[in-house]
Amino acid sequence: MDTIHTIGRRKASVARIYMNKGKGAITVNKKDYKEFFPVEVLQKKVVQPFSVLELEGKFDVRVNVNGGGTTGQADAIKLAIARALCELDAENRPALKAEGLLTRDPRVVERKKPGQKKARKKFQWVKR
Repeated sequence: MDTIHTIGRRKASVARIYMNKGKGAITVNKKDYKEFFPVEVLQKKVVQPFSVLELEGKFDVRVNVNGGGTTGQADAIKLAIARALCELDAENRPALKAEGLLTRDPRVVERKKPGQKKARKKFQWVKR
């Protein structure tokens, strides 16, 4: 098996992953993923594609992720891993799609408009 390279995005985060057969080591920015994401919920998000297909401990994943916050980065990694597993075997696609792991979340921060305090919040208005 060659190295599979895929990209996942979420909000401002971009995750590039390199996956090949191994013992289940997931390295994020040259750190173990449990060290990079100390919150257990985010750790589960990262390994969710493997647990859906029951492939835990069969692939080594190297991740470069930047931009955004921790939640966005974890979601970007999850999408990239799901895409890599589809590229590996097309039969994985229906199970991942049913869990919603192949859907790119399009929601991003709304831009600030001129003449307003934030995207939707207005400056205070006084009549008298």
